[in-house]
Amino acid sequence: MKIEEDQHDPESAQIAPALRDAINARRVTLAWLHERLRERGNTVSMATLSYWRSGARRPEGAQSVAALTDIEALLDLEVGALTRLLGRSHRTGPVGSAHFPLDANDIERAVTDAYAALGVPYPSTSREVTTHSVTDVGPDGNVALCSIRSIVQATTGTVDAIPFLEMTPGIDAPAPTFTAVAGGRLNALYSHPNGEVHGGRFDLDAPLTAPDTTMVEWSIAYPQGYPPTRESGYAVSRQCRELVLWIRFHPDALPDWCEERVETPEGSVITPVSVKHGRAVHLVHRAFGPGAVELRWGYGPRE
Repeated sequence: MKIEEDQHDPESAQIAPALRDAINARRVTLAWLHERLRERGNTVSMATLSYWRSGARRPEGAQSVAALTDIEALLDLEVGALTRLLGRSHRTGPVGSAHFPLDANDIERAVTDAYAALGVPYPSTSREVTTHSVTDVGPDGNVALCSIRSIVQATTGTVDAIPFLEMTPGIDAPAPTFTAVAGGRLNALYSHPNGEVHGGRFDLDAPLTAPDTTMVEWSIAYPQGYPPTRESGYAVSRQCRELVLWIRFHPDALPDWCEERVETPEGSVITPVSVKHGRAVHLVHRAFGPGAVELRWGYGPRE
């Protein structure tokens, strides 16, 4: 098992002298420490131990912190003597390359146009670490309101705005109503001429520098005259640690059937879903993306 890569960081200057002093006080070598760690199941390399001692790198990630905890015990230090010097992590975690989540070239071109019009780079230099999307279905069985809360992380550089888009592939729809609830404000709106992509530029309350995160909340309301919509989904262009969809049905509009459609670069999978816990469906996907998750429902026999 490979220990996570460690990163250069000024905070390593705090832990390096403490580790050197502890090794010298115990009068052991790095080779001895390496062997004792191996016996405990920690596969940290000699080179990594040397980096930690010199301050060239700092421990990062769960496995490295576990190794550091073992080092405290092996060097007869009090619990936390080294780990409390780490400070916060500066890892973004596995980001992966960005990939358009839908298999639709026309929609991707429209999304690219939207990003350009909103003044944000494509692909985005941020990612959604966790997203919870809540959809309320009205008494007519159609989507009435979607509320989204996300933990957003800058993946590189500094991010001061995030684009949020509503996509209706193959349907020329009017623009829904976007509202910035918390974490920022809507600074611009955009509707593509094909009517299949609408969105806004969400300016953050404060600039976000990688790998920092922030929390945002926004909503989409669908006006009268909007095409009847009996599906709700969410798409991510990078891997998301947790994507949750919660669809809540009006008691007068409980569906006769539901199905989940998951689309990834590997293809699409459709799975029947039953309405549980009264009148709602929730879908949970961890380490998901790039891709899209969608719930569809209907009344009467499934066509």
